Amino acid sequence: MEYDTEYRPSATDIEQFPDLQNGPSSLIQGAAVEIQQVGIHNFRLPLKFKTRNNESIVLETKVTGTVSLAAHKKGINMSRIMRSFYDFKDDAFTMDKLETILNAYQDSLEAFDSKVALKFSYPILKPSLRSDNEGYQYYNVTLEADLDKTGTLKKVIHFDFVYSSACPCSYELSEFARESRGKAAVPHSQRSVARISVEVGDVVWIEDLQDICVAALKTETQVIVKREDEMAFAELNGAYLKFVEDAARLLYEQLNKDDRIKDFRVICSHQESLHSHDAVSVILAPDSNFSGDVPHELWSSLIHVS
Repeated sequence: MEYDTEYRPSATDIEQFPDLQNGPSSLIQGAAVEIQQVGIHNFRLPLKFKTRNNESIVLETKVTGTVSLAAHKKGINMSRIMRSFYDFKDDAFTMDKLETILNAYQDSLEAFDSKVALKFSYPILKPSLRSDNEGYQYYNVTLEADLDKTGTLKKVIHFDFVYSSACPCSYELSEFARESRGKAAVPHSQRSVARISVEVGDVVWIEDLQDICVAALKTETQVIVKREDEMAFAELNGAYLKFVEDAARLLYEQLNKDDRIKDFRVICSHQESLHSHDAVSVILAPDSNFSGDVPHELWSSLIHVS
């Protein structure tokens, strides 16, 4: 047998091809019940995003797109989800654009609920603390949109912020050892990560979320560091000591006063240098619809933040 390099089926030919996905309900295996989500995960393509200063940036993006499936249907045409993104691949992606895409593939697949998530690493150029250097800090971001059968759209941004957390207890004990016994001691600190998930109504830029995290926690990890920057970072950690509980409450304070944010959840993980385990905390907005019960796989994803 040889592969036929010449064959190009006509539209009429294609109409005659078997199509099990769109076959009758008699072909369903297992229980003929509704499926809440079915689709694609980690489909990759370069997408264009708008920055806060109205520029455009192209980023490799991992797409998860799902729809509901009625009980009487065998399956969906998953390539339609991917084609929906290629139809808009030259546009700048915003939450409003996600709503357009959700409507497009919800109509195309005749579903009553549709969801999409775009995951990417977003660069922001940050200056060094005291030297005249600057470097790109990268932030893990997921834009998530959910359009239900009533036409209600929920828009969520997940944003990871990596910072240093110097332990207040360790600092006090180190100072006591130095003052009472003349012993040099170094307080322990660790690289930490906060994942803030915000449901938005008005426009909230990724840069805005970075600003909120810096205002709350102060001690973001640095990109390019000379001696004067290292000294500054040590002073910054000394000025803003924090337990994991402090970090969660500081972020709550900043997020709760931003009228553009309808709901939020904060997850903090301090990846301890003293202990062989992490210290974690979760805090929700008042009357939040987010869950305070964080799945184990979400904690695991906070262990190594790229």
